[in-house]
Amino acid sequence: MSDIHGVPSALEEALAAADDLGYDRLVLLGDLLYHGPRNGIPDFYDPVLVAKILNSRKDRIVAVRGNCDAEVDQMMFEFPMMADYAVLDAGIERFFLTHGHRWNEYCLPPLGMGTVLAHGHTHVPELKELGCGIKIFNPGSVSLPKGGSAPSFGYFDGERLRHCPV
Repeated sequence: MSDIHGVPSALEEALAAADDLGYDRLVLLGDLLYHGPRNGIPDFYDPVLVAKILNSRKDRIVAVRGNCDAEVDQMMFEFPMMADYAVLDAGIERFFLTHGHRWNEYCLPPLGMGTVLAHGHTHVPELKELGCGIKIFNPGSVSLPKGGSAPSFGYFDGERLRHCPV
């Protein structure tokens, strides 16, 4: 999931759908609490409640920092979320997890062939393979979708990457 931006109702809907799918890890690709100065204040904005909801699942969370996340946000969470990236091996896939404002398909980190670069930031769901054998996966945004997309998150079922509407 990415780009929650402090909207608990969107987070709860996404988590309900994710619970139905079953998962081992909940990956958060940044912009968890704050909406940023370029976005209007979302409906039902409540970052304190978002932190409470996520903290209740802290044992399953892998999180990275987004461009709207600050050190003060870490004080709200009971799991680490300030790293610029994380690497996660999940069955047949290796994921480089980041928010997307620093590393993305136009500015690739040093990745091995077959790695999935998973990032949010654009609020637009995407799945494609670059000519160099790297996959780009963006789950979209659960609260502030852009580009005509619907609210969404992504998941990996052990074989395939998919998008799930919220």
